[in-house]
Amino acid sequence: MVAADGAGSVLKELMESYGQDVWNYAYFLTKRRDAADDISQDVFLRAFRHLKDFQGRSSVKTWLLTITRNLSLNYLKSSFISKVSLVGWLTTRQAGPSAEMEFMDAEAVSQIWKHVMQLPQAYREVLLLEFHFQLTRKEMAELLGIPEGTIKSRLHRARERMESLLKGEDAQ
Repeated sequence: MVAADGAGSVLKELMESYGQDVWNYAYFLTKRRDAADDISQDVFLRAFRHLKDFQGRSSVKTWLLTITRNLSLNYLKSSFISKVSLVGWLTTRQAGPSAEMEFMDAEAVSQIWKHVMQLPQAYREVLLLEFHFQLTRKEMAELLGIPEGTIKSRLHRARERMESLLKGEDAQ
């Protein structure tokens, strides 16, 4: 029974440490709360079942996000998905001197995410992985299964498009 208790604590620790990141990434990819809930549960069940197979070639976070991405993409390929606009799903709580300032900060973050959601998925994904999950280019390349040079290129193009969108230009 000690082994079961130890295994349960490992699962609990993984979920507490990475649960929100996994859910956010699944939600970002699927744009559905119910799918993000299901995928998150599946991610941790799979990770738990294959914990002994984890070889440490990447960080635990990168490993979990890779599982999340694969399950999310499988979900998108296998199910009927309606187009849903995702606005303001991720806001950062910044301390401000007043409620008005907090509102303005939240509104600015919301506007930025509206622009991010106008980008092609490949560009949105690398921006999210870099700025929210703070993955290195190498980790992103491993997670997405593409060369590091492609990551650099996508980040560069994504930043250019974001700059155009933020200036009010139409980025195509």
